[in-house]
Amino acid sequence: MSSISGKTIAGVRIPDSAMSAQATELLREHGSDLLYNHSLRTFLFAALNGQQNKLRFDAELLYVSTMFHDLGLTAHYRSDDKRFEVDGANAARDFLQGYGLPPQSLQLAWDTIALHTSPGIAEYKEPEVALLNYGAALDVVGKGYDQLAAHDREAILRNFPRNGLKKNMVATFYEGFKHKPQTTYGSMNADICACMLPGYVRPDFCEAIVQSPWSE
Repeated sequence: MSSISGKTIAGVRIPDSAMSAQATELLREHGSDLLYNHSLRTFLFAALNGQQNKLRFDAELLYVSTMFHDLGLTAHYRSDDKRFEVDGANAARDFLQGYGLPPQSLQLAWDTIALHTSPGIAEYKEPEVALLNYGAALDVVGKGYDQLAAHDREAILRNFPRNGLKKNMVATFYEGFKHKPQTTYGSMNADICACMLPGYVRPDFCEAIVQSPWSE
């Protein structure tokens, strides 16, 4: 069992099933310390928000999805041609199939991960999808920071410190998809390619319309 299984932080209990513990260990094995702490903070922010807003959500499914949400950036899970979010979602679906979860749960986990970088969409989906998007946005860009109680924030950071996330997160993301910048089209990840990849020019949708093969 993971050393954090069953622990309660900021009023949120870390799921302690064998499935949750294995998901944690996979993140530990294949992710970095930055991704590990980010993922645990993201879950705690997400679950705390769900509790405070009295949402009905599957905490274990949310937890496993959060453990996998950035694993598509890692060497073990990343593909050559898919968005990193899809790589993580596919890996989580395969993992959960091994535990016999029903198709609707597999699809929910897939959507939760695949849409976690899609503001304007995720918040209108099922609670698990909306909550992961909320937790990740709070941790990475501070969205909703003022609504988080100081004592909860301090408890979470005491257990899972940020350790230079602002300085290191962009490089961590870029490392995960620098070999396939075309997969960032239409997402915020294109901003990272523009920042990190010399000479990179974002594809332009207006130009794509003009250059389409239609004759008119």
